[in-house]
Formats: sequence, structure tokens, C-alpha cells
Amino acid sequence: MSKSASPTSKSVGTTDAYPQERTARELLTQGRPLFLGVDGEGTAHYWDSYEFAVAVVAIDGDAEKVALAETPFETLAQWCEYTQDERSWSVGPHVGGSLVEDLVRGLHE
Repeated sequence: MSKSASPTSKSVGTTDAYPQERTARELLTQGRPLFLGVDGEGTAHYWDSYEFAVAVVAIDGDAEKVALAETPFETLAQWCEYTQDERSWSVGPHVGGSLVEDLVRGLHE
């Protein structure tokens, strides 16, 4: 895959990350956090298994890192259920089965 020569044009197959993903990468330790989904408010959620934390990145660039240990949730599934109840999901969540399966799937995408 190639990157385009001009920053204003994109070629087919460009691998540039979306701005929300770039922000999540800056917040989290894991080089390529697992994309969980986009909630009903357009906010993207990314999972970092090293930190056991979620990066929550709004469309306008506002972002925060939420360590699950600092919440009432013990698992990623509980975080996803909470998000479903509070905001719903417009895309995702892309978790199911075991966390190990999700991480393996994320590495192969």
C-alpha cells in the first residue's frame, strides 16, 4: 500500500489512521489499540490491554483515558454494556467471546 504524495489528496489503499485513532494512540501505551466502536454521540472507543484502559475520543478531538480500575466496571464487557445503556452504539462494539479472541482478531485486521 502506498501513501499519497500530497497531504490534501488520498490514494486508494492509504493506511493513514483516522484522527480519533491517532489521538487514542497518543493517550495509550499500546501502539495499536483495539477499536471497540463508535457510540451514539460519535465518540470512538479504543481498548488498551496493557493499561486495561479505554481511550474515549470525541469527534472534536476532546479525549480522555479511562482506566477500568478507576470505574465501577471490572471487565471490558461491562464498559461496553455501560456505553450501550448511556449512549448506545452506532458502530460496534467489536467485542465478544473472550478478550483474548478479540485481541487476536484485532491483530489480524
